[in-house]
Amino acid sequence: MPPETAALPAVTGARADRAPAPTARADARPHAPADELAGLDALQTERTRRAPVGEVLRAKVAPPVVALLFALLLWQLLVALLGPRPDVVPGPLDVARQFGALLADGTVLGALGTSLWRGLSGFLIAVAVATPLGLLVAQRQGLRNAVGPLISGLQVLPSVAWVPAAIIWFGLSDATVYFVVLMGAVPSIVNGMLAGVDQIPPQLRRAGHVLGASGWTMASRIVLPAALPGYVAGLKQGWAFSWRSLMGAELIAVGGSIGFGLGSLLEQGRTVSNMAVVMAAVIAILAVGILVELLFFNPVERRLLRGRGLLGPRA
Repeated sequence: MPPETAALPAVTGARADRAPAPTARADARPHAPADELAGLDALQTERTRRAPVGEVLRAKVAPPVVALLFALLLWQLLVALLGPRPDVVPGPLDVARQFGALLADGTVLGALGTSLWRGLSGFLIAVAVATPLGLLVAQRQGLRNAVGPLISGLQVLPSVAWVPAAIIWFGLSDATVYFVVLMGAVPSIVNGMLAGVDQIPPQLRRAGHVLGASGWTMASRIVLPAALPGYVAGLKQGWAFSWRSLMGAELIAVGGSIGFGLGSLLEQGRTVSNMAVVMAAVIAILAVGILVELLFFNPVERRLLRGRGLLGPRA
C-alpha cells in the first residue's frame, strides 16, 4: 500500500475529530446572550441589595415624613387662624396630650386591640369565603352572567347600610360587627379575583386542558396562580373595605355585648363633645390603615410584580 494511501485514514480521522468543533461553537452562541442577561440581572440585584442606607432613607422614608410634617404645619396654621378653640378644632399638641392620657390609662390600647382582632379575623373569614366563591364564578360563565352584576352592586353599596338590618338580626353583639365586615370585604375580593382571571392569557388555559387539568385542579393550580396580581389587588381593597366597615359598625352599634373598639371611642368623644378624643381616635384608625398597607400589602404586591418582571428591582 502506498504511503499516501496509508496516511489518508489518519488525515480523515483528524478532520473528523475537528469537524464538530464549529458545530459546538455555533451551539454555544445562542446561549451567550441569555447568560449575559442573567449575569446583568444578578449584578443589578446585588447592587440593589448593597444600596446605601442613606439612599434608602432618602427614597423611602423621607417623603412620607416630609408630608406628615407639612400636614402638621397646615393643621397648626389652621388652629392659629381660627384662634384657641380646642373644643372645635384642637391643635396637634392638644391631641397629642389627649392621646397620651388615653394611652396611659389603657383606653387606646384596649380599643385598638379589640378593633384589630375584629378587623383581622373578619378579613380572614372574608378571604376564606370570597376566594372559592370568586374561583367558582370565574370558572362558570353562566353563573358569572347571573351574579356578577349583583356582586358589583354589593361592592358599591355602603356597608354601613347593613348595620340596622344586622342589629335586628343579631342584636347588639359581635355577630353584627362581623356581618357588616363580611358584607364590605367579600364583594371586593370576589371582584378582584374576577379582574385577575380576565387578565389570564388564554394559552395558559389551553395548556392546562392539554395536560388534563379540569375543574378544581384547573382553578387552583392554573387559574389562581395566574390571577394573583388582580387577586392581591382585590385583597388590598377588601381589607380597606373591611376596616372601614368595622369602624362604621362600631360607631353605630354601641352597647350590648359589643366590645369597646376604636369606633366606640369615636362615639364616646362625640357624646362628651371632646374633639381631642375624636381626633385621637381618627389618628389611631388612620395609623392602622397606613401601617397595614406599608408593612404587608405593599411588600407582597411589589414582590409579586417583580417576580413576574412587571416591576424594576429598585421599585
